[in-house]
Amino acid sequence: MRNTVVLTGMMGSGKTTLGKELAKNLKIDFFDADKEIEKFTNMTIPTIFKKKGEIFFRKIEEKICIDLINNEKKVVSIGGGAFLNNKIRQHILKNSKSIWIHTNLDTIVKRIKSSKNIRPMLDYSKLEKSIESIFKKREPIYKLADVTIETSNKNKAAIVAEIKKNL
Repeated sequence: MRNTVVLTGMMGSGKTTLGKELAKNLKIDFFDADKEIEKFTNMTIPTIFKKKGEIFFRKIEEKICIDLINNEKKVVSIGGGAFLNNKIRQHILKNSKSIWIHTNLDTIVKRIKSSKNIRPMLDYSKLEKSIESIFKKREPIYKLADVTIETSNKNKAAIVAEIKKNL
């Protein structure tokens, strides 16, 4: 097993929840790249987008993701757009085991509707179409991950067990 396990996938796919559970199960540390970005900038992600813009956010995201993925034993959850960055993706593919948490769009829509988190990339007036559009652009890139874990109709324990089997 490569020491660092990186979970990628759409916003609302459950990367953070599954990452925490996997890390606890493996008795290793868990890091959420978005939380690390917020600590580094002392701003929330929506505030970064509003005050500094997406380009600034993506530069910080690249730095944080590259720093986090360093072959130490840990689980890292990255933001939905991070794997699209070629530099981040190549670093992940070379230095970690990448897992695409593939969650169906209906589940993602339900989770985002019930979440208090603001997702700056979404057009909330056309939520379903916005999520579907982002997914269609990202899916070919997510497929480049080492492993795809389909989460539909599975509970957290079953998903974590499947991830562990693929490490």
